[in-house]
Amino acid sequence: MEEREVVARNLRRLRLAKGFTQERLVRYLGVGRSAYANYESGDREAPLEVLEHLADLYGCELFSLYDEDEHALDSVLATAFRVDDLSDEDMRQIASFKGIVKNYLKMKEMLER
Repeated sequence: MEEREVVARNLRRLRLAKGFTQERLVRYLGVGRSAYANYESGDREAPLEVLEHLADLYGCELFSLYDEDEHALDSVLATAFRVDDLSDEDMRQIASFKGIVKNYLKMKEMLER
């Protein structure tokens, strides 16, 4: 499977697990609807900036989006919660908080080595 297809599959799995529509993510990311649909179909490579924003929103490492192992995202999917009617600001705050938690856990792991 090509890298672009792997990323597309992982983006779709995460979006569906979180209960987001493509339209919702388009507003959050500030990209066009057809561009995002192409990222999920694998027809177009998603820019790094978009992938970084999505990784923060989903609470996973950026490299996880490139993982070919279908079970690699299981821990992220296991903690998925579906929330309706989030505002754009809510989504930004969630992504920011998850980014802080990811960085904290990385620092903690580094200190324990």
